[in-house]
Amino acid sequence: MLSGCAGPQHAVREPGASPKATTVAPAPTAATRPAPAPVARAPVDPEKLLNGEDDSTGRRVLQRERARWVAAEWHELPGWGQDRALEWWPALLRGCEKPMPGWTGVCAQARAFRPGADREATAWLMRMLQPYRVESPDGQREGLVTGYYEPELGARRQAQGEFRVPLLAPPQDLAQRKPYDTRQQIENNPALARLSLAWVQDPLDALVMQIQGSGRLRVTERDGSSRWVRLSFAGHNEQPYRSMGQWLIAQGELRPTEASWPGIKDWGRRNPQRLKEAMWANPRYVFFREEPLPDLAVGPRGGQGVPLTPGRSIAVDKASIPYGTPVWLDTTEPLSTTPLRRLVMAQDTGAAIVGAVRADYFWGWGELAEAQAGRMKQPLRLWVLWPREAGAMAGAGAAGTAGTVIDR
Repeated sequence: MLSGCAGPQHAVREPGASPKATTVAPAPTAATRPAPAPVARAPVDPEKLLNGEDDSTGRRVLQRERARWVAAEWHELPGWGQDRALEWWPALLRGCEKPMPGWTGVCAQARAFRPGADREATAWLMRMLQPYRVESPDGQREGLVTGYYEPELGARRQAQGEFRVPLLAPPQDLAQRKPYDTRQQIENNPALARLSLAWVQDPLDALVMQIQGSGRLRVTERDGSSRWVRLSFAGHNEQPYRSMGQWLIAQGELRPTEASWPGIKDWGRRNPQRLKEAMWANPRYVFFREEPLPDLAVGPRGGQGVPLTPGRSIAVDKASIPYGTPVWLDTTEPLSTTPLRRLVMAQDTGAAIVGAVRADYFWGWGELAEAQAGRMKQPLRLWVLWPREAGAMAGAGAAGTAGTVIDR
């Protein structure tokens, strides 16, 4: 759902940390983990790649548009077998609601299987799937993971008091005008207020919601009653995304280590006369659609079209990993060297989530999710788990159907 990173130390979709985080330490780097031993690689024959063979190591290789998958053994996955696989299982079943090519048979068996323990679920995975290490086309095995979340905001159904910032539905002519008006032009056009779905207090909160791609609103209706609704991504103005945090750094207003969301919001409070200028430096504007939220335990729908599961869904580059693919993630907790190794599902995408070993980890909603997402910018290694029955060429197929591309 970040997409701009304000500085080298922080990223969500825009850099951000919890408003309660007053001290931000530098994110761990690859130096916190022993680097893998260099592997000498002979030139790779493209014909052998397409046929599922790597002539330098003898391991099967599946080539994708922006990644290569190298067959691995289960014991090579750090921490494999120590995860709570039953906790992950519902995310698998949600992904199987819209199975990608090659997954129909596995998903049918997953729906019929009822594991009673983590060991049973893990053993089933090992029977059905083959692990592949994800690398960049030039063989890089380590990349980056950031975090994202679903904001929760108070809102009013009509503009009143301090609630003066609209969240808009798409204009009727949005599809005919590409690119559409810039953020500055949209915010200076009072006629568009008729498209308002709800009104919030803080323009930076509205910007965060646009960057994350969706949000939960506790809306006070015109009759005084209140209810939860979800606003989901419905399109944008086709203007380029520009990071507000990067703009503040370039202007000399913030140092890179200060360009987290608390730092940006603090700058906005101290410089209200320049807040619009800073926000207008990002011409991208996101529009929403309203959806009911009958179950607060269900996450927003990601690019695959299924609800995201906190701690078990990630956004990926579809040209590297198709939607609906189980992934073994090896990273560390935010601002920490504590290992975070677990099963996740590739179920979403984002404008800045580009490359082979690249992921955005969905933390969920609420204050803790906001804090964790805002702090997360960690080194990453990935392994995909692919159906054994699908064969080598299935892994080189289409990257998946087009999904919602948002601004993180």
